[in-house]
Amino acid sequence: MKRGFEPAEYHARLAAAQARMNLAGLGALLLTTEPEIRYFTGFLTRFWESPSRSWFLVLPVSGPPIAVIPSIGAALMAQTWISDIRVWPAPDPEDDGITLLAATLREVGGPVGVPSGPESYLRLPLRSFAQVKAVSGLEFTHDDGIVAALRAVKSEAEIAKIAHVCAIGGRAFDRVGEIAREGVPLSAVFRDFQRALLEEGADLVAYIAGGAGQDGYGDVISPASDAALERGDVLMLDTGAVWDGYFCDFDRNYAVGAASGNAALAHAQLAEAVEAGFEAARPGARACDVYAAMAAITGAGEGSGRLGHGLGMQLTEGLSLIPQDRTELLPGMVITLEPGVTTGPGTIMVAEENIVIRQGAAQPLTRFAGSVMPAV
Repeated sequence: MKRGFEPAEYHARLAAAQARMNLAGLGALLLTTEPEIRYFTGFLTRFWESPSRSWFLVLPVSGPPIAVIPSIGAALMAQTWISDIRVWPAPDPEDDGITLLAATLREVGGPVGVPSGPESYLRLPLRSFAQVKAVSGLEFTHDDGIVAALRAVKSEAEIAKIAHVCAIGGRAFDRVGEIAREGVPLSAVFRDFQRALLEEGADLVAYIAGGAGQDGYGDVISPASDAALERGDVLMLDTGAVWDGYFCDFDRNYAVGAASGNAALAHAQLAEAVEAGFEAARPGARACDVYAAMAAITGAGEGSGRLGHGLGMQLTEGLSLIPQDRTELLPGMVITLEPGVTTGPGTIMVAEENIVIRQGAAQPLTRFAGSVMPAV
């Protein structure tokens, strides 16, 4: 599969944003985070791991985007479709891009919309943001949810990338029998599973979690311990592998040696819940409807947490499958189905699959685990 996107993909994203900006009465959008900037530019780098520098993208209500970035990123940004690239030698304790950004915003004009809804944040010091507002003299407000709404509905090119990384994850899960067995420390399984993901084509393994225990595990976010797998354990591995900037996010459960009757029943119940969520995930349904379909199978109450979420450039993004989320599902949304069941005092089992909303029935992006738990 080809990396990156054709310029037409970015032109379409920009045009859609500018149409919404015009309706909202915004003169510009100011973007500061990695996924926001990458969504409109294609600027892909792991240099965001360094917090020393701020990065900015200005989207005018008409005309091309303007990148206002540290000089260290100029060469890479020039490889994208962005032609207006303004730089400063960062980090600069006296003026870390403030004057340059304020001048750019004055040139474009306001009001300036800044993403301010759920999951949004400013990737610059609050003091610097206050200075930008003061020096520019422009009105700043929220972005009317424009960026989040655009990112929620994926293009076919985006969906293809997510499907590709889901296939990579699936091949790695097929190899768990090579690395996990009775007596192997869980930490070794984690390391070898990450190695398998990379060997199957992942660019990086940005997230991995899991657990192991008799009839289930205590949670789904813990790092690995050095405890050895024991016969009768349920081993769970959950991965957020990345290919070309897009995530998969799904898990698999395995019986070590043989599954107990309780664990086998729980695995079958989870498969039934996934199918129920899959059937409910149709255009016009709401996030809470998909939650309810799965909760009816697992018996989850309102305190059980969310049973899935949006997926794309970030491991979790957008909607949550919870009773309170009434977000309408639209064709092109990619979501996870993540039901869980309690298997005993302090133990649970969780399933997770990735799907895309289509006209009519949804489309699986992962090969569903099915009702029978595999053994290692």
